[in-house]
Amino acid sequence: MTSTAGVESSVFVGKEDDIIESKRNAALVHGRHVVVIYREGEFYAMDMHCYHTGGPLHLGDIEDINGKLCIVCSWHKITLAEGEGLYQAINPQAPKSTARWCSKGVKQRTHCVHVRNGDVYVTLSDLSAGIDSDYYQSEEYRQTLKKVSNT
Repeated sequence: MTSTAGVESSVFVGKEDDIIESKRNAALVHGRHVVVIYREGEFYAMDMHCYHTGGPLHLGDIEDINGKLCIVCSWHKITLAEGEGLYQAINPQAPKSTARWCSKGVKQRTHCVHVRNGDVYVTLSDLSAGIDSDYYQSEEYRQTLKKVSNT
């Protein structure tokens, strides 16, 4: 979501024209890894690691699913730019039925994007209530990565 609201705790993440051209940009905002996505005239920002297993969302494809803009994690599930996790469900009682998209609720943390004078800024969302993607930003996860890389 793009806004020109106040940017008091915002962090510069790139030039507007550069992000429009590249369609996305990875950035570190107050110690948090985020991806900024440009699509159809709008900027979006979300945690860079997928809520499901920490997959690299900055590498995911961007698609329209049922009229909603989504980023497809290259490892697992589909996540809306608004942070809603989606999955395809089929009725096991009717195996020939068509799969339909269902929501898991908000799983991926999204953040506010502000554009000012050609510069793009991200302001982190309220972090007081935890959601699934927060784990991949935590010190616990960083320590797990260190242990794995040392073996």
